[in-house]
Amino acid sequence: MADIDYYFATLSPFSYLAGQRLEEIAARHEVKIAYKPIDIMALFARTGGVPPKDRHPSRIEYRAQELQRQTRKTGLPLNMKPAFWPTNAAPSSYAIIAAGRAGGGDLGALCHGILRACWAEERDIAQDEVIRDCLSSAGFDPVLADSGLLAGAETYAANLEEAVERGVFGAPFYITADGQRFWGQDRLDDLDAHLAEMKG
Repeated sequence: MADIDYYFATLSPFSYLAGQRLEEIAARHEVKIAYKPIDIMALFARTGGVPPKDRHPSRIEYRAQELQRQTRKTGLPLNMKPAFWPTNAAPSSYAIIAAGRAGGGDLGALCHGILRACWAEERDIAQDEVIRDCLSSAGFDPVLADSGLLAGAETYAANLEEAVERGVFGAPFYITADGQRFWGQDRLDDLDAHLAEMKG
């Protein structure tokens, strides 16, 4: 069992703005991460959330302000209206699942590379060539973009069911081995502190 179950969406700007801080925290506390990409729109439908485009104008405006604040805070470049968003998140999610099974590369770097491609590089993460490039850059065999599609689809669906059962309602979302839940990249400091407490 992993020490941190990490539920995220390859379309989520807040998952992107987490950067690789989760990986840094995990390394510091010597804990393992289970990467669990989920269908965020389906999650919203199951847990009372609303897709960004359908939210009240006040919520849309606040989200835009918060994204700008978090962008300045993290120093990560972000396009507020990326050219290829929303797009089909399934192919990139399947590739992450396949890479996790295959091993041999840096899974955290792959996740961040895909998110960066969408939110900072104006690339369509539904396209095979983009996914292959992200796989290769993170040290994985690019053919993983074309392999294990059925297993990827099954795991992607199972991740959603598991997320709903465990109280996940947004992304990024982190659950520790003792059941503590942390929602949002702005809770990573709290996750860090909790892991320190667990070590005693």
